[in-house]
Amino acid sequence: MIRFPDGTIKLRNPHIAEMDQDILYHLALGSGSHDLVEMFSDVRYVCMGGTPKRMEGFANFIMDEIGYKLPTGTTLLDISYLSYRYSMYKVGPVLCFSHGMGIPSVGILLHEVIKLMYHAKCKNPIFFRLGTCGGIGIEGGNLVISESAVDGLMHPYLELPVLGKMQRRPAILDKQLAHELKDLRFESDPFSVTVGKTMCTYDFYEGQGRLDGAFCDYSEEDKLDFLHKIHQDNIVNMEMESLCFAALCHHAGIRCAVICVTLLNRLTGDQVSTSKEVLGKWQEYPQMLVSRYIKQQMGLPISRPQRTHPQAMKNKCVVTRDECSHQPRMMEGLERQHLCTVRIP
Repeated sequence: MIRFPDGTIKLRNPHIAEMDQDILYHLALGSGSHDLVEMFSDVRYVCMGGTPKRMEGFANFIMDEIGYKLPTGTTLLDISYLSYRYSMYKVGPVLCFSHGMGIPSVGILLHEVIKLMYHAKCKNPIFFRLGTCGGIGIEGGNLVISESAVDGLMHPYLELPVLGKMQRRPAILDKQLAHELKDLRFESDPFSVTVGKTMCTYDFYEGQGRLDGAFCDYSEEDKLDFLHKIHQDNIVNMEMESLCFAALCHHAGIRCAVICVTLLNRLTGDQVSTSKEVLGKWQEYPQMLVSRYIKQQMGLPISRPQRTHPQAMKNKCVVTRDECSHQPRMMEGLERQHLCTVRIP
């Protein structure tokens, strides 16, 4: 049994209990220096994404969605800012982290977040990865929820050399949770939702069969043969964290899900050429779905989306400010980018 009867985490490491204190170095927290129970015991949902900016945005978004009010005179704070590694924001029962890029980065974070759940005595936490990916047969701007994860050799487990021996941990995701998330899509949503298998690679370029890296020893035909082959095996997207995320959460007995938005269809290209405005909008889509799940679990009403699909902008001028000959309307926080009020035929 991985959980205690009350739903709190039971660590699979006997040495932690023998330590005077456990320093969560990369989070700038510690069991001796902080009252982790007081700070985090109410956490029920842990949401992770690649970049600090994205997760700060999600923290503000979920704060509005669940109606959480910060105490008077306070502001949303990056709790781990002194670590200079990851960012962390707490919004009531929701804990938001940036996990960086790739398996090593997300693995280090997960070790410390799982220990944080243990020290804080959190009950039955659910972990979500909200990310981006390359679709395989799926166009950009749509969601993929992973039902399972495999590595670049199609192995459904994480391999890690430990003390000179290879250790394997199965990368198992909660399929029921995946379908519960899928069921929260509305017909009016500007994205489709696909539940399928995810390939997690150790590299963005050669590991994912791209032709535009610094090195490439294969042809375009080789690439397409491989992508079509794995697509036939129900692999519908590629990213670089799901294998580790699934393996470590499963090993800890934590329910988890991976929800990614596709940035492009890898069957038709390698480079992400979509404008930053549209990409920023697309990256909100996983947040929308996860926020609905959290609200549902909290007994809060779920409102239908009021947001504009990025495709609605396709007939508007979205070039840089210096190149635009029309009268631009500047977008806040986007230097040198704007949405022009003039429609283009």
